[in-house]
Amino acid sequence: MRNATWMWIGAAVIGTACAWADYPCELPEITKVRVGEGFWKSRLETNRLVTVWADFKKCEETGRIDNFAIAGKLQKGNFKGCPFDDSDVFKVVEGAAYILATNPDPKLDKYVDDLIVKIAAAQEPDGYLYSARTIGYRGHEGMLGKGRWSMTRNSHELYNVGHLYEAAAAHFQATGKRTLLNVAIRNANLLCRTFGPAEDQLHDIPGHEEIEIGLCKLYRVTGQRKYLDLAKYFIDLRGNVSVRGKVYGAYCQDHKLVKEQDEAVGHAVRAGYLYAGVTDVAALLDDSSYHTAILRIWENVVGKKLHLNGGIGARHAGEAFGENYELPNTTAYLETCAAIANALWNERLFLMTGDAKFIDVLERTIYNGFLSGISISGDEFFYPNPQASRGGYARKKWFGCSCCPVNVVRFIPQIPQFAYARKGNDLYVNLFIASEAQFENATLKQVTDYPWKGDIRIEVTPKKEGGEFALRVRIPGWAQGKPVPSDLYTQVSPPSQPVELNVNGESVKLNLESGYAVLKRAWKKGDTVTLRLPMQPQLIAAHPAVKNDAGRRAIEIGPVVYCAEAVDNQGHAINLSLDAGKPITRTGSVAIAGQLFPMWQASGTQVFASSSQKRTVTPATLKLIPYFAWCHRGADEMLMWFHTDPAKADAFTPLTPSMSFLDKSVQGTISALCDGLLPARSSDHNVPRVTWWPHLGTKEWAQYTLKTPETVKGIDVYWFDDTGIGQCRIPVASRLQVQTEANGVWQDAPTKEPIPVKADTFCHAELTNPKQIIAIRLLVDLQPGFSAGVLEWRLRTE
Repeated sequence: MRNATWMWIGAAVIGTACAWADYPCELPEITKVRVGEGFWKSRLETNRLVTVWADFKKCEETGRIDNFAIAGKLQKGNFKGCPFDDSDVFKVVEGAAYILATNPDPKLDKYVDDLIVKIAAAQEPDGYLYSARTIGYRGHEGMLGKGRWSMTRNSHELYNVGHLYEAAAAHFQATGKRTLLNVAIRNANLLCRTFGPAEDQLHDIPGHEEIEIGLCKLYRVTGQRKYLDLAKYFIDLRGNVSVRGKVYGAYCQDHKLVKEQDEAVGHAVRAGYLYAGVTDVAALLDDSSYHTAILRIWENVVGKKLHLNGGIGARHAGEAFGENYELPNTTAYLETCAAIANALWNERLFLMTGDAKFIDVLERTIYNGFLSGISISGDEFFYPNPQASRGGYARKKWFGCSCCPVNVVRFIPQIPQFAYARKGNDLYVNLFIASEAQFENATLKQVTDYPWKGDIRIEVTPKKEGGEFALRVRIPGWAQGKPVPSDLYTQVSPPSQPVELNVNGESVKLNLESGYAVLKRAWKKGDTVTLRLPMQPQLIAAHPAVKNDAGRRAIEIGPVVYCAEAVDNQGHAINLSLDAGKPITRTGSVAIAGQLFPMWQASGTQVFASSSQKRTVTPATLKLIPYFAWCHRGADEMLMWFHTDPAKADAFTPLTPSMSFLDKSVQGTISALCDGLLPARSSDHNVPRVTWWPHLGTKEWAQYTLKTPETVKGIDVYWFDDTGIGQCRIPVASRLQVQTEANGVWQDAPTKEPIPVKADTFCHAELTNPKQIIAIRLLVDLQPGFSAGVLEWRLRTE
């Protein structure tokens, strides 16, 4: 038991001081870590100067901030957006608080103060805060329910205020002001009165977890045990049919008691937040049973469900985990928020155990699957982060559901803290970031150009000359031949260069404990530790059970995953194969969004095919860039996992697709017509599709323009239908037209039988009189009141 400091920033606890269990390892206070020139400095500055203001501006433009003012009767108007939009504002406030803690800014401070006035005004007298219901919004009935907490599975009432609690704790710790903290406390007190084991209380849980994390932070700040008890109550009720009389199922991680769960299932962001919250409760209660359960789930994720870029949540449908070893590339979802949740969870597991394997996962995530989610300019974002693209993906300024942009702004300022930790007198160096960290017993300063170079210098300045303590320096798993702490991914060959560790210029034998080189000595001012990590390219192979990566290899250098982008590879990337037997070499730098990044090259081939699928294989030099930097030079093709056998590589087919109208809200866009990704059924949301939504009951078309004239004998089309979810249905009828010369007259092209309009199968049609054509058009009659879409459309030629 000890007096705890708050996990992220570490300021005094308000009210009566009390002692409680907490994580054995502690992060330094956010104000005690200063980042120097290097990789993360520009990212932090962009977040401070661009991202936070861009997010606040979008919250203003979309009515998210006005909703609070309207609910508080500070202005008139109607609710805009979705009921969970309150949480977006709270997340940006949290990010702003971290920025204020390290970079005092009167303009930002005043903006946040003024915003808190609106938030506080929106709170009802008993502490309830949910602007949509207070305003009297009647939309989203399936989310709102008939009254307070009547639809906790969908309402996000509890999710929203979880982010409020996090923001309030951060704001109080950064500024000492209680304005937002008072709002959070009033709301949390209401929840403690409303939810609990008593007969007159509600026995229900949040469908979207997050409040568990927020309640633990509120407990750390206030010392009020009832907040921790409520977090535990929500966790223990999950999967508890005997108490609740119902469960919300695996999508909400509500299919089993948490202590009985052993597989990551359902919505990946919800899951990640739950697992982080459970880890918090395990630490605060010193309860090993929670810890045992959460480690079982972690082993499932890192051994069977973690993508190479550190992302989680394979499926578009439900933004969810797939089955074990279901790790697609082109169709991978991998939401940016899920990467953040995964990182926060792994950071907590390190604090619990002091084991470097959790930092290995954290590092992989932040340099790849997280960092790809934000543009270098800091004001455009990915929602999904696939590991391959046939074109059409592009970062956007904002989304209808914009959880990712506002999650980014609160996560980036926390990264410098993750670089260090303390356990008793022992100090940890976890991430290699040019920075300086102040501890009670010493100052640590890192000088490095990581992740581009493997040389790290750590200057140790003890507060007391000759003070003895252990410095624990993480030796990454990838530097020891183990890219992840499981057999899910392996290096084809171990690093050819050893890890080198020196103290004051003298070589030191690696004395590894839980992934750390332990240097215990009486430290003196001027002592210097140097670490050299092997930064040569490594070929990565996936576990044989990962069917999507069978016969493929990926390339990593240090913690950074590399990819090929069309703009560097003769306009195409999806058709590249890799000669794994030849060296990969540095070929200079490439300018992307005004910054220089290393470019590497490898030998391989490009594979082309005519519309009749005749393949042509040509030698190619593959140009490779850091994966996180892709899609800054156009929404083109990208490939991370390369076939090593050209015969199995995807071929580029020279078809140019177009449509009468395209629903651009669907990621993947027009290329989905001919991407070769076959659906399991017409309602398959795990592969890209094109739709004509919101056009309803109209006549539409899709078209292919061929590179050279060919004789088309027939077609195969797989219709999209999302009955029960959306407004797309199988069309009423379809027919074909063709052009025999460029820009010529469209001619009807009769088929031997009408083109079938059936679900869950390819619909085949043979042309009555095949002829050489330069373009073909699929005309579609939509059902009255409905739209339609296509998952795949193939041509059959001579």
